[in-house]
Amino acid sequence: MSEPEITPEIVAKHGIKPDEWERLLGILGRMPSFTELGIFSAMWNEHCSYKSSKKWLRTLPTTGPQVICGPGENAGVVDIGDGQAVIFKMESHNHPSYIEPHQGAATGVGGILRDVFTMGARPIAAMNSLSFGVPAHPKTSHLVKGVVEGIGGYGNAFGVPTVGGEVRFHKSYNGNCLVNAFAAGLADADKIFYSVASGVGMPVVYLGAKTGRDGVGGATMASAEFDDTIEEKRPTVQVGDPFTEKRLLEACLELMASGAVISIQDMGAAGLTCSAVEMGDKGGLGIKLQLDDVPQREAHMTAYEMMLSESQERMLMVLKPELEDVARAIFVKWDLDFAIVGETIPEDRFLILHGNEVKADLPLSKLSSSAPEYDRPWIETPAAAPLGVVPEIAPISGLRALLASPNYAQKAWVYEQYDSQVGADTLVAPGLGAGVVRVHGTGKALAFTSDVTPRYVKANPFEGGKQAVAEAYRNLTAVGATPLATTDNLNFGNPEKPEIMGQFVGAIKGIGAAVAALDMPIVSGNVSLYNETDGSGILPTPTIGAVGILASLDDLIAGRPAEGDLAVIIGATKGHLGQSALLAEAFGIEAGDAPHVDLAAEKLAGDFIRANRKAFAACTDLGDGGLALAAFEMAEGAGLGVKIDAAEIGFLFGEDQARYLVALPQSGLAALTAAAKAAGVPLALVGQFGGKTVSLGGDSAALADLSALYRSAFAAAVA
Repeated sequence: MSEPEITPEIVAKHGIKPDEWERLLGILGRMPSFTELGIFSAMWNEHCSYKSSKKWLRTLPTTGPQVICGPGENAGVVDIGDGQAVIFKMESHNHPSYIEPHQGAATGVGGILRDVFTMGARPIAAMNSLSFGVPAHPKTSHLVKGVVEGIGGYGNAFGVPTVGGEVRFHKSYNGNCLVNAFAAGLADADKIFYSVASGVGMPVVYLGAKTGRDGVGGATMASAEFDDTIEEKRPTVQVGDPFTEKRLLEACLELMASGAVISIQDMGAAGLTCSAVEMGDKGGLGIKLQLDDVPQREAHMTAYEMMLSESQERMLMVLKPELEDVARAIFVKWDLDFAIVGETIPEDRFLILHGNEVKADLPLSKLSSSAPEYDRPWIETPAAAPLGVVPEIAPISGLRALLASPNYAQKAWVYEQYDSQVGADTLVAPGLGAGVVRVHGTGKALAFTSDVTPRYVKANPFEGGKQAVAEAYRNLTAVGATPLATTDNLNFGNPEKPEIMGQFVGAIKGIGAAVAALDMPIVSGNVSLYNETDGSGILPTPTIGAVGILASLDDLIAGRPAEGDLAVIIGATKGHLGQSALLAEAFGIEAGDAPHVDLAAEKLAGDFIRANRKAFAACTDLGDGGLALAAFEMAEGAGLGVKIDAAEIGFLFGEDQARYLVALPQSGLAALTAAAKAAGVPLALVGQFGGKTVSLGGDSAALADLSALYRSAFAAAVA
């Protein structure tokens, strides 16, 4: 089949800017073939090359004594002692999920699972962070249902427990939902597999499912804004099969145990192109591929289609040639394709052959590590105007406004569609700030959380970036875990707009400051830019996924308040209402500055909670909705009422940081007060749990009434 002629229109359709086109021609010294253009387009787009973000990502703290492998591999690797490691990463599938929600979300889960098991880990936990438009928007209900079904359908069938996550709604996501998927796995620390190819003349092996036309051009599509042609992009969304992925997992782990693997890389964005180029580039080698040998499930596929297909459940591997028969037998046993499709070569070449023709012959290193890199102009986000007068509201009315919002109502409608218990090691299921999974066969456990407050980031990117990390730190601490490390998923609008790039830079600086202060280095991550529709961008949403460790199951804080327990705040309350959930939900006001995050205070309070965890049964951090929402959620989970003495709205709903709410027996107050004084941590007795009434400063309502609202509002909003 003859390839199309390269025209300016075709170049533009591939997302290649005029300056990049000149650079491409300079590298080749000739016009590219159509297949070569597709390869450049895939490797140089934002999704694969991070060309707008590389400069700033390099400033993030990524090392520490616990870090075995930081950013640059498929996932980050962190030591958890006893010769074991946790391997984890978060990645976006935003654009595909807006176009085709079920498959977009499902293949997002599949892709992040492959990132983890391609390094030799067995997945033990998944999470997701989801952002949708307002419930009244005509697409929102369809998107929510499709995305949740896709995540549940894939994760449940594959057999990984979904143990945490978050869901938010805001008008900025009306035309561009966010689906951020997280996975973590366990491996022996001395049996980690990397993607660096080595050795000349080594066989390059294709593993897994067959290649079809699904997802062709997906990575390029994910690096563009949406407009009214969105429905035409449906063919660029991949189709997943979790049962094939489960077989692929078992086959890969068996293959790794055989000693046959030199390097291995999953085929994700840009499929065969990206996986081959990355393995060769990291090893300083060239790659030669013979596409006639690629297993195909559709007839008459072109070189262009095979190189850019994003068909799922596929891996690429460099194999020890003497163990080819052993490797092949494993994949035949698991009923998966195994095909030698090329070899490593000493020259800096990416040579693609198909039907006795050279379809591409490119300098491989120029495709990956030499991709364009931009120092985009940026302007600092201006300081937020002062908040001004806060409208009056009765405390229970304020609480009702939060409980009636799908942002703060109970999310059981979502997480009950996920299997959180598969594997039988889940200790804390979704519904709290962090999920907890036992490290099988040991006395240890790992805690997982995901968090960001986008309206804070918009108002003050630096403080908002800090806050996302601090909130993740507190969520882990509140279940008794010591935070270990983080992954990020940086979702922003168009980086070519200086104000958007300014949000990105500010958030990166805040995240960097926080992970350094709280000893939670960034070990992996993903950047998703161009999240805009018709020129309107999303709220800046730098999601932080974090992992913590419980050295002993005795360290777990997962109890409930008991009748008569005291409600005590650890940390200082000033009543910060700027950008608060109360103002947004009760009045539609998004104004004022984000709360300041004192990282020293965060560390002090967190250390205090972990040091004194035996003193209290229940603990939660104070975040969105402040004391009022946290006290209600803690009480409601135990089927109890709660009485908070203060009536002042700032005290009840303020979102000051570095705070926790604990429930402790009355007999324990004196000892905890003395411990707090000795540690220099503020402590305040604010109320008591018990009864069947929720009372905030004398304003009261029946627990049953508020609980019914809290438990039904989410389903009602997305019905």
